[in-house]
Amino acid sequence: MKQTMADTTDTRPPNAVPPSLARVAFYAVAAGLTPLIPVPFLDDYALRQVREQSVRDQLKAKGLKAPDKAVAVLAGSHHARGLGGHLVSYLKALALFPVRKVFRKAFFVLWVKDCVDLTSVCLHHGYLLHHAVERGDLDAASLHTDAASEVQAAIIAACAEMDARPVNQALRRLFRSSRLLLAEATRIFLDPKHGPRVPDPKTENAEVRSLTDRLLQEMWEERGYFTALEAHYDKHLKRGDTPSEPLAATGT
Repeated sequence: MKQTMADTTDTRPPNAVPPSLARVAFYAVAAGLTPLIPVPFLDDYALRQVREQSVRDQLKAKGLKAPDKAVAVLAGSHHARGLGGHLVSYLKALALFPVRKVFRKAFFVLWVKDCVDLTSVCLHHGYLLHHAVERGDLDAASLHTDAASEVQAAIIAACAEMDARPVNQALRRLFRSSRLLLAEATRIFLDPKHGPRVPDPKTENAEVRSLTDRLLQEMWEERGYFTALEAHYDKHLKRGDTPSEPLAATGT
């Protein structure tokens, strides 16, 4: 039976979420925004870089430096992106041509879903990696063994047991109200021949910070869900279970 998210309405007090988890939320948002990269397949490269940097930063915070192989395993770099993500990447090329209203709406829905899916996966995996590092499941010596694969397997198995629909619904609300996503979609739909946008670091950095803060609020309100996620991870790491296929948290 899948675990459902606890229903809480408490307001997060100041500094309730430690800076280390704030980094997890930041990288999850950054990963979720990679579909905004206007060049097909370059977004996949950027996503891999974000996920691997997230792993390195978490380990560095504990004074650990992992070999590239362990980083790739913990970042899930060897797992293929979902079909929906590849479809959105392909549709970016089609977006350079005029499209009818019905197609524009479908494209935006797929775009938001891609952002949500990527953020959700990176949030769950990043959170559990943080938990694993805090528990001492990874250290300087074990990072050169199969420990990274064992931790990653436990993370995948734990996520597969969770019903992530409430998390994904919250993320969907965040991205649907994202000014950056709406502006980029409008630019492509209304002026498809204009070409790739010119990034505005000031505006985009502010948007990432805003989304990160709102995500941290959601994490605080749903802390019971993440506590259950930790328990599933602990169980699978102790048992040494390996899922039959790589799965992220379930639900849409």
